[in-house]
This record gives sequence, C-alpha cells and structure tokens, in this order.
Amino acid sequence: MGRAFEFRKERKLKRWGHMARTFTKLGKEITIAVKQGGPDVTGNPRLRALMAEARSEQMPKENIERAIKKATESKQGDFKEIIYEGFGPYGVAYLVEAATDNNTRTVANVRSYFNKCGGSLGTTGSVGFMFDRKCTFRVKEKEGVDLEELELELIDYGVEELFREEEEDKDGNVTPVIVMYGEYAAYGQIQKYIEENGYELISGGFEQIPNVDLKDVTEEQRATLDKLTGMLEDDEDVTNVYTTMKPAEEE
Repeated sequence: MGRAFEFRKERKLKRWGHMARTFTKLGKEITIAVKQGGPDVTGNPRLRALMAEARSEQMPKENIERAIKKATESKQGDFKEIIYEGFGPYGVAYLVEAATDNNTRTVANVRSYFNKCGGSLGTTGSVGFMFDRKCTFRVKEKEGVDLEELELELIDYGVEELFREEEEDKDGNVTPVIVMYGEYAAYGQIQKYIEENGYELISGGFEQIPNVDLKDVTEEQRATLDKLTGMLEDDEDVTNVYTTMKPAEEE
C-alpha cells in the first residue's frame, strides 16, 4: 500500500465522536461549493459529493438547507478557504486548512495555538512543499468487484492509489468501502466515472498527503503535538489539520 493508505489509518479513527465539528465543517464546505458552482447539484459535482457525505454522516436536513441558504444570501459574509503553514515543536510541520469569513480572527487564533505549544506559524510556502494535495473518494463496494481490475481501469482516469477498508458507523454497522486517491486535477473525471458506473458515492474531497519522511517522536513529544493538533481542530474555523508526524501505529 502507498502513503495515502498509511496516512489514512490514523485519520479515520477520529471520524466518529466529533459530530458537531463534522457538521460545522461540512456546512462551510457546502456554502463555499454553492457560492462557487451554484445550488443546482446537477451542474455542481463538488456539491453532489458533499451532499453524499452529509447524508453518510447523518447530517440533519435543516443544517444542509441552512448552509445552502447562507450561500445565496448576499448579506452573509463570504467564507474563504485559507491554508496556514507552520511548525509545531520537535520539527513537525503543520498544514492547517480553514474556512473563514474573518481571516484576522482566524490567523490570530491559529498563531496563538502554535505559540502556546512551543511552535510557530510560518509564511506561505514554508511547509506546503512537504505535502501533495490529492483528491479522494469513498464509494460503497459493489458485490463481485475485482479491486485489481478496477484499479487498472481507473489509472486512465487519474487514480493513483486504491484500497478497500471496512467502515464502521456510530451504531456499529460495518460497510465495505473502496477508497480512491488521485491527482488534484483528476477530481472531475474520477467522480464522473464513479457516477456513470453505478457506484454509490459516500464522499469526495481533497486531502494533503505528506511527501517527506514522517517524524519519529517519543510518547511525551506526541502528547505535546497532540495537544496542539487538538487546539487547532477545536477551532470552529479550522476544517483540517495535517502534520508530518509519524502515526502512532507505525512506530
């Protein structure tokens, strides 16, 4: 398996138990998608994928409708997607994605989290080169599908890595899922293949995958870094946090 598979093992463990934060994140992404591509899901593939993810996360219908309405109300401030770069302690690089209508507030908060944990907020480009932005899709596995044949077929559509995982929801139900990673620019054509070939889309989006050797840390160092990550993730403007710290399972 490739780097995306190794990286995902740790991130997916955090999925459940943070429902309120997940709904906030999805709401902002839906608002941004509507502003960029309009409220018609037929002509807005990003919105279609987000709506599928919202359903899979059991996001209340009223939350979805509120996010769409916010995008169409001119009096509402615009959410902008911003990436902050910095270093935590022990030389671990951080890439922080945010969706905010007030960059002054958000950057001040993010800087304070780094400072409190012995890190520092950097300038644009200071760590971004350590990550590759990939598109990623999760689909329900169809009965009888051969993953090797599917991967060979999808290479022509821009898929670089494909694997199966069992996904457990908050009620303990297990669903076999196929996870696909590809180049950022391949998002549209991969989604088109998924939809035209009868796969049920669970989610589609983007992730930042480290392209450098991940940092080994001690248990004590990990505790400090996890504190910083937690502070960042708890900020209502932050949507994703990526680091170059080696996942605990790999040490």
